[in-house]
Amino acid sequence: MKVVFHVDELEKWSEAAKNIKNLLKLKPDTEIILVVNGSGIQSYQLKAAHEFISSYPMVSFHACQNALKAFHLEKSDLPQGVEIVPAGVIDLIELQEKGYAYIKP
Repeated sequence: MKVVFHVDELEKWSEAAKNIKNLLKLKPDTEIILVVNGSGIQSYQLKAAHEFISSYPMVSFHACQNALKAFHLEKSDLPQGVEIVPAGVIDLIELQEKGYAYIKP
């Protein structure tokens, strides 16, 4: 199973994290990518996000370059292991074309 979670609002980070935890409890072999864009990009600044990312190394985390630029953030502002993609929207489209189920908490 392949799933992409989409967070585009800062307030949705904790809900996405809970969804991912619950999914992995039931389906531990799931391939998960979390794509963050819009104001959600600020969630990568949260202590809870840093802890979550370090606790779930099996999950891939993507950050939209356009959102980083809009919120004046740099790669160095992101937790280690977060991949920057040119545009979150394009990333979501490409992942869905590759068979990822789309979830927006």
